[in-house]
Amino acid sequence: MSPLRDKRRDTRTRRPPDGIDGNARRAGQPVSQARPRPEKRIPGRRAGALPAERLPVILEVAPGPDYALLDSGMGRKLEQYGPYRIVRPEGQAIWQPALPEAEWDGADAVFTGDTDEEGMGRWRFPRAALGETWPMRHDGIAYLGRFTSFRHVGVFPEQASHWMHMEGLVRAARRPVRVLNLFGYTGLASLVAARAGAEVTHVDASRKAVGWARENQQVARLGDRPIRWIVDDAMKFAEREARRGSRYDIVLLDPPAYGRGPKGEVWQLFEDLPALVDLCRDILTPKPLAVVLTAYSIRASFFAIHALLRDAFAGMGGTVESGELVIVEKAAGRKLSTSLFSRWVAG
Repeated sequence: MSPLRDKRRDTRTRRPPDGIDGNARRAGQPVSQARPRPEKRIPGRRAGALPAERLPVILEVAPGPDYALLDSGMGRKLEQYGPYRIVRPEGQAIWQPALPEAEWDGADAVFTGDTDEEGMGRWRFPRAALGETWPMRHDGIAYLGRFTSFRHVGVFPEQASHWMHMEGLVRAARRPVRVLNLFGYTGLASLVAARAGAEVTHVDASRKAVGWARENQQVARLGDRPIRWIVDDAMKFAEREARRGSRYDIVLLDPPAYGRGPKGEVWQLFEDLPALVDLCRDILTPKPLAVVLTAYSIRASFFAIHALLRDAFAGMGGTVESGELVIVEKAAGRKLSTSLFSRWVAG
């Protein structure tokens, strides 16, 4: 499919190279040849009143001690990740930088190569050679930052707004809470949920990404917390959970625009997301808390996923909140949009 909306995101929609698992595109894990999904699920329209709605909602991440967007402009962004200053491409930064060039020249790492979100490249270290990983923290949780060939560094700091919201729901429930983290990547959301007291199931199609997530669990000293680490295709896993009667109180989804599962299963967001969201409703507990969807690299507005979630949760009450995740720049206070989101929250 080729939806034609929000063309400011056009530079982020190119498919990963053949042989790379896009479900965990941030890890660059090789997989087998792609194969189509047999008998795609086509969800029917749910009966009942639509949930209440709140939009647009702009969730901001401000500069902090662990991460800060220092400056941006001319297609680049300068970020502080723990001890390191990092320069990466940023297609939306069409304005001029606020800081002098000397501040940018002092970066510890610069990503060079393909400027597409999923394009491969390499890191240049102007000041001194750096290792693949370095220690980082989020709200007291230790983990490893990581230089990857896809310009990502093992964490998406704009997701902190969702993590804080989820942690509040888990703690306020005052009962056992089960969290399913689909397309879980390197596991920060899973660690936040586990620290709050939830029982977590973390699913990603990339064995490498799940390995990194397990490593982060040990670095965070949360090895005694109940987290299941699963390498699987998100759709297949959700289908099996529905058949088994497994149920969750919170479901997190962070799908790519295009991806492949560990056995070559093809994921196309516009074709497959409606069925996966419908499945997520089927695997909720009788007293669920939330379903949170984040969408990167798509040609759409948040109205599209907002309408999808309202339809999917018809008859369940609650509220669907939708908008954008943004990072507030330290130098000039500009707000850099990173992704769209929509979340259903129980009433």
